[in-house]
Amino acid sequence: MRMVTAILFLFIWESSIAQKWPFEYWHDGRLVLETGDTLKGKIKYDIQSDIIQLDQKGVLQSFTGRKIIFYEILDVTSSHTRQFYSIPFSQSGGYKSPTFFELLSEGKLTLLAKEALEYQNYSYGYYGYSTVNRLVLVNKYFVLNDKGEIEPFSGSKNDLMDIMSKRDDEIRKFIKVNRLSVDRKYDLARVFDYYNSLMK
Repeated sequence: MRMVTAILFLFIWESSIAQKWPFEYWHDGRLVLETGDTLKGKIKYDIQSDIIQLDQKGVLQSFTGRKIIFYEILDVTSSHTRQFYSIPFSQSGGYKSPTFFELLSEGKLTLLAKEALEYQNYSYGYYGYSTVNRLVLVNKYFVLNDKGEIEPFSGSKNDLMDIMSKRDDEIRKFIKVNRLSVDRKYDLARVFDYYNSLMK
């Protein structure tokens, strides 16, 4: 039985390696330049270099956050329309440079996200007798408050309740009634949308 479990796990593991991440695809979309011009075509984004590529009928152009205000794609992996904004940001608190963030919810508390690849340990077998490192795509969350400050946000339920403490009872009920999981990006966005509707 252990052998069957191990083989099944390895099959799932190998399948996950073969999968393509959203940033590896070309998506239909549009972008708005700092000049105000709007360009449409196929868009591919690079999460490491923060460079956007635009394919207009075979003509390729590359842009950084210094040239683009906003871009929008119809994600072929999820069928969600996703919006990204170039916002001045510094991880270390020093010089701020234009950085692309995905906008998930806008309001009193604006929820932003950045994708990242990281290795995570997974155990398999009845007693977790073996582990493997698996490369996964994760979302790093940030909150833009009404003072214009961007702060990292863990995405955990405890931290969520802390920043939404003014309406925590209503938020808990909303999550329970709608069977939401804050571990899922679009569920978390729904929670922020609801909170922002309460704070208008």
